[in-house]
Amino acid sequence: MSEAGYRPPDLGLLGAEHVARYQETGGEVGHDWNGARILLLTTTGRRTGRPRTTALIYGRDGDDYLVVASKGGAPEHPLWYLNLQARPRASIQVRTAHIPVLARTATETERSRLWETVTGYWPNYAVYQTRTERIIPVVVLTPHRGDKGT
Repeated sequence: MSEAGYRPPDLGLLGAEHVARYQETGGEVGHDWNGARILLLTTTGRRTGRPRTTALIYGRDGDDYLVVASKGGAPEHPLWYLNLQARPRASIQVRTAHIPVLARTATETERSRLWETVTGYWPNYAVYQTRTERIIPVVVLTPHRGDKGT
């Protein structure tokens, strides 16, 4: 299937392997992926209470980190996003830095500006939005000092 504007990424490093290689190398392997930057997001499972780590493309908006709950344009939200909705305190790893964050979904007003930012560094997000009827959330991760975050 060919979609206008879609650039197929190299899928040689994905999922649990991406997380493991990133953690093993402090991001030397895995931070730079298909021309984008990757962070590791650790959420707390809303049902299990266990930590769950996911590799995600990110951008910045001032001090905040931005991630997108696209799931490639699937009709449902990714599990990490549902975990953040239940428990917004999380942590990220950016290269070797481990940062506690507080997550929130961008407001409708913020989303228009931030959507331009995120599609600027990963144009496929615009294609993913055409694949689904849900509004793909932009998630703002604000560094949160004073607790462990997870």
